[in-house]
Amino acid sequence: MAGIYVHLPFCPYLCPYCDFAKWPFRRSQARRYVDALLREIEGAPALQGETVFLGGGTPNALPVEDLLAVLDAVRRRFSVAAGAEVSVEVNPDAGSFDGFAAYVAHGVTRFSVGVQSFDADELRTLGRRHSPADIAACVAAARAAGARSIGIDLIFAVPGQTVASWRRSLAQALALGIDHLSCYGLTVEQGTPYAAWQAREPAAFQDSDAEAELYAAAIETLEHEGFEHYEISNFARPGRRSAHNWNYWQNGEYLGLGVSAASFLAGERSVATKSLETYCAALEAGHEVPRERERLSGAAAAGEAIMLLLRTAEGVAVEPFNQRYGVDILSSYRPAIDRLADAGLIIASERRIALTPRGRFLANDVCAEFIAPGTRSEGRP
Repeated sequence: MAGIYVHLPFCPYLCPYCDFAKWPFRRSQARRYVDALLREIEGAPALQGETVFLGGGTPNALPVEDLLAVLDAVRRRFSVAAGAEVSVEVNPDAGSFDGFAAYVAHGVTRFSVGVQSFDADELRTLGRRHSPADIAACVAAARAAGARSIGIDLIFAVPGQTVASWRRSLAQALALGIDHLSCYGLTVEQGTPYAAWQAREPAAFQDSDAEAELYAAAIETLEHEGFEHYEISNFARPGRRSAHNWNYWQNGEYLGLGVSAASFLAGERSVATKSLETYCAALEAGHEVPRERERLSGAAAAGEAIMLLLRTAEGVAVEPFNQRYGVDILSSYRPAIDRLADAGLIIASERRIALTPRGRFLANDVCAEFIAPGTRSEGRP
């Protein structure tokens, strides 16, 4: 059993903060890519697909028939069970909802809508072209198509954002009756237009205190509305967690298909080439997709697993962890555990280690305590 991720890297336009592998949509280039992707799917290991996630990019930028061809190929190759969670990321751009009913008819159960903000000024700052009215129309179209679950992604710490505008975005998302919300703090990535903007005008960007205030507002608002804060950035109605992403945080196995897609199978992590030309040319020539690979073991594997598990509400279950990774976590990491517990950042018992509410705000620093320097293997081609 494994999660299946498929990367569809084309967008109708490119957002200035995004550093994902993506390209402006051109019909000929997209057609070539889909043909190559179908070849990769046909030659992939015949795993049992527990969940499927089509991400991007903007999957609904593709012609409907192309996305359906990918969905059908995935279901055939990986024996995806009827009713399994099958998610598609979509952008709420006007006029891009025509395929939703066809997606659901081909097994899609869940839509993840890339909203980012309901504030018109913030949408312009983020380079987004949809309007708040488009968002409502997109959610209505997904619901009318028969989607079992609808989630929304939002970004906080946007330049110019206030606590008041952020709370309004949260309220408008909730008013749409969605069952999942992902709230991500803005990260300025090297090589993006935002990085150049920050270098020119650093004062335009939110500082860590302002970001923490916005994050606290999200937690307060969503928990008050009955959402479960089940992962650092993710909130869901009871029973509506993202099963695909939950598998990542449990350090489960997954297969990534497409340019730049990551996999974790049989203890080996790998990432496909980030070059669209290299990806397509390799498959057209009948070759494997070039990938960087690494195999984690010992302290490196254990530390990475702790880092992932601590992001979740449940944290690390001590005995199952010890059995899976062959370590005694309480003794092996005792200095770090004591230090973090004394600082009020984690709770630690014989059964469980988890972040405290305060620890959620410093999760990266907490997780770093469990990653031993020099334990991560070097990537290899």
